[in-house]
Amino acid sequence: MRFTPLIVELIRARPRLVVWSVVLLHAALWLLVPLFLYTSPPGDLAMVLAYGREYQVGTDLGPPLAFWLGDIAFRAAGNHVFGVYVLAQLCSIVMFWALFVLARAIVGAQQAVLAVLLTMTVTTFSSPGVEFGPLVLARPLWALMLLHSWRLIGQNRRNAWFAWSIEAGLLLLTSSAAPGLLLLLIAFTLATKRGRLGLLSFDPAFAVLVIVVLALPYLVWLMRADIPLLPHWPAMAWSARAQEWTSLVGWLAAAVSAIVLLVLLNSGWFGGKKEEAPIINRPPVNPFAREYVYFFAIAPALLGTLTSALFGLDHVAGGAGIALLMSGLATIVSADDVIHLRRQWLVRLVWVATLTAPAVAVIATTLFVPWTGAGEVATSLPARSIASFFGDSFERRTNHSLAAVTGDAQLASLVALGTSRPHFLLLTAPERTPWWSLAKFNQTGGVVVWRAADTVGTPPAEIAQRFPGLVAEVPRAFDWFVSGRQPLLRIGWAIVRPKSP
Repeated sequence: MRFTPLIVELIRARPRLVVWSVVLLHAALWLLVPLFLYTSPPGDLAMVLAYGREYQVGTDLGPPLAFWLGDIAFRAAGNHVFGVYVLAQLCSIVMFWALFVLARAIVGAQQAVLAVLLTMTVTTFSSPGVEFGPLVLARPLWALMLLHSWRLIGQNRRNAWFAWSIEAGLLLLTSSAAPGLLLLLIAFTLATKRGRLGLLSFDPAFAVLVIVVLALPYLVWLMRADIPLLPHWPAMAWSARAQEWTSLVGWLAAAVSAIVLLVLLNSGWFGGKKEEAPIINRPPVNPFAREYVYFFAIAPALLGTLTSALFGLDHVAGGAGIALLMSGLATIVSADDVIHLRRQWLVRLVWVATLTAPAVAVIATTLFVPWTGAGEVATSLPARSIASFFGDSFERRTNHSLAAVTGDAQLASLVALGTSRPHFLLLTAPERTPWWSLAKFNQTGGVVVWRAADTVGTPPAEIAQRFPGLVAEVPRAFDWFVSGRQPLLRIGWAIVRPKSP
């Protein structure tokens, strides 16, 4: 009697249970890691919340929806960034579930589980999961659009038009890459006979109307702000653009390397008999479904890398999470109708190691890098202590709540997370924070912060030039989350007192 592992039986009998279990465990991991190890928001998350606090219809950072939702989640959690971490993981859960439902319609529920498991190894490395922002929010919206696009084109279900139009409008309010992604959907629809047949009704016209209504405020802001639809064309040689494109493609290839490794380990090239391995089968895949999967596994990655290379961007346009979203499903579609699960213990070990490696790297970086003296860990800055100290100091000195903060962009964005949620003014480019100005800052008062190079706290030349006569306070020293061999974090600061009306 052949022994079949429990996980294989679960995939066969309870595929939805397997998907929910691994996705929720993955989300729980990336809730606990930042909760216990991050004393400062990762990446540009503090800046996202500083911009979201203003509820602008649009900024130079792009469409506003991600910034608004980030601020709502932050306030809902009692002005704690944990609410934003939860929102980021909700985006991840929705993305994986939409991918599972799409894969189930194409390859069946059992092999759809394998597609989700493979995709998890890609998104773990290729895109930030905790650093909520437009790139994270765009992933579930794009996954839902692909799902409902298949229902419209592949299954001829006209009732999906309304959901598709809502998702398209929200995607336009989330990512600057949304027009390009919509053009890919339109191009595929027009290039296929089944796609053109799906347009022979009034539903697409109503969908366009819904999209325009949702995106209209941002489109009006774009026209009034006189912001070009495409990024500035840099003065780069074509050889430099080709080199940049090669590096971006190499990064995407590295992101899918775990899928390649898992496929090689599961292959029959290294011995083993097919009849001895458990199998996961499926009904034959429709040729049109293959075209759909392959197109959206390749086209977003190609468009994103080419756009970034042409305009000198340092990341894949739209995010690597969108570019590689269909890579797991494309791998399963390219396999046989019967997939043999070989070397299961080794494959499971590699899969678990792939998913936990980023968390292990975060733990090692947080706990051990400070002892090497190699540099500071950005997520170890004591954000709450910094925001509390400068907010309380301003209120005690002036008897007013802190209204605005400026200076060093990283430190000022952390102070902007304080209880009074002061406005953030980007000192190096005030035009990028149009809700506040230097004149208004001088009128309402605020705190100016910078990295102190000595115990005197002399302000940098740029700050001294913009605030003549600024009286610096004694620098404030803060402990790191893990001090190690690093010196104390010294922050120079000064108070600009509010002027009487």
